[in-house]
Amino acid sequence: MATTAQRDYYEVLGVERDADAKRIKDAFRELALKFHPDRNKSPDAEERFKEIAEAYAVLSDPKKRAEYDARGFAGVAGYSSEDLFSGIDFGDLFRDFGFGLDLGGESLFDRFFRRRRAGPARGADLELLLSVPLERIHRGGEEEVRYSRPVTCPTCHGTGAAPGTAPRRCSACDGSGRKVVTRQEQRGEAAVRLQQITVCAACGGRGEVIDKPCRACHGNGVTEREERLTVNVPAGAEEGMALRVPAHGLPSSDRGGVPGDLYVIVRSAPDARFERAGADLWRSETIEIADAVLGTQLKVPTLDGTVEVRVPPGTQPDEVLRLRNKGLAAFGGGRGDLNLRIQVHIPERLSAQERALYEQLRTLQGGSQRRRH
Repeated sequence: MATTAQRDYYEVLGVERDADAKRIKDAFRELALKFHPDRNKSPDAEERFKEIAEAYAVLSDPKKRAEYDARGFAGVAGYSSEDLFSGIDFGDLFRDFGFGLDLGGESLFDRFFRRRRAGPARGADLELLLSVPLERIHRGGEEEVRYSRPVTCPTCHGTGAAPGTAPRRCSACDGSGRKVVTRQEQRGEAAVRLQQITVCAACGGRGEVIDKPCRACHGNGVTEREERLTVNVPAGAEEGMALRVPAHGLPSSDRGGVPGDLYVIVRSAPDARFERAGADLWRSETIEIADAVLGTQLKVPTLDGTVEVRVPPGTQPDEVLRLRNKGLAAFGGGRGDLNLRIQVHIPERLSAQERALYEQLRTLQGGSQRRRH
């Protein structure tokens, strides 16, 4: 079986071996924000995040870094996950970006690095799209989410049996949920024993029989619940960013199992004024031919109100005027630009006076061209 070699910690963070503590911290924050599984849904995001966090845990600690520099991975091989990560305040590192302490009190260390106990299966995660106005994305803030999901029935607590009763073990399969039929066949001189395993018809594979089903959930153990909750959209939230809400996903298929998580996927709401491209905004402005030739002033909407923009003389069709720092707030700091694409209106119908003026202009331009040649 092929194995993957462990990458050098300095290479993982993309820093030089003499990088100072600030450079290491900045590199970690940039990469960790990029690969944090709450906002990066690629299959390898969590493993990349763990690799980045491990590199930071070693290189941010002077003692561990000295041991690593002297002996490589052997120098830090004796450290457990608790030794490496428990001294790092992940919440402080990410709080400004909305990825500090997880809801429900689960820290990033607990979530990614502490070994979990065996137990009932966790419920599946749930995703929903949230259309967010550009103003909210620009400034950040709370947005309400409404959705429905199946939850453990509060009447029977997930047993499916009416209150005061309980499911009984299926006698047909002895609680296994399966029926095993064994038979022996003679194939030549050898006797072959064959087993056929099927779902128990008596209990439908549950291993239990409900004599008196719960009326609230009709014996299913789950009911549908309409939910309303508030999520905090960080300023500059990127298109497709996933905001994790723990324990608000689908219920576990096992009794006593915890629900999965809800991932709220941020999408920019359509806006008649702008098109979004990362932190930049784009807008088309149409001007007349005379204004393109002579220049003009335009009143242009921005996320902070209307501003006046000077269109210089000789502006060409599809030319782009950039208004620096008038776009969206960028996630992690800074701000994008507002780009104005200038369209020039060519009139389709002319009055007699306009036609005469254009003919005169063409004559003048023709004379100018002859003189230049």
